[in-house]
Amino acid sequence: SILGKDRRPFKTRSRDTVSLQDVIDEAVARATKVVEEKSPDMPADEKARVAQIVGVGAIKFAELSQNRMSDYIFDWDKMLSLSGDTAPYLQNSYVRVRSIFRKIDSQELDIKNITLNEDAEIHLARLLVRYAEVVPSTLDDCRPNLLAAYLYDLARAFHSFYEACPVLKSEGTVRETRLALCELTARVLKQGMGLFGIQMPERM
Repeated sequence: SILGKDRRPFKTRSRDTVSLQDVIDEAVARATKVVEEKSPDMPADEKARVAQIVGVGAIKFAELSQNRMSDYIFDWDKMLSLSGDTAPYLQNSYVRVRSIFRKIDSQELDIKNITLNEDAEIHLARLLVRYAEVVPSTLDDCRPNLLAAYLYDLARAFHSFYEACPVLKSEGTVRETRLALCELTARVLKQGMGLFGIQMPERM
């Protein structure tokens, strides 16, 4: 069940339990502020669409990432943070990957050679191949938090890879390998979050 910061069920000042629509409206309003701060030049209609995706996604992920038998603390700031185990963090990871591919020629996606040399590359690749194991386990045990934890680990691994292994400045097989890892990361993040009914924006 969802608890407020005082560890009681989330209620309004009038002591009535907050409706789901109220929670969604508040999440979208707060997400709008996040999007405006991060991308002030984004067109207004796109800001509204992204805020809707981020706000609703944050609620879903906050609920599904918890063990279904446990209470958790409802914390707006944590839920909408761009760091940590949150939907916005995963969405921002996806956005970072997509920004890479907006800078290259589409023909570069015709990848033929992959060679893993760096520790960050190997770690990311190992996590990517685990996706095929995590999804069945999640379904068999009816534990969406397993998939949520995996996606968070994947996003963290991607960020470490991104910092340690330049993608656009690399060449030859190294570049092909890193582009492949980026593309697979984006696919897994989008599909995995899609299983939760959470969309991934192209920009934030």
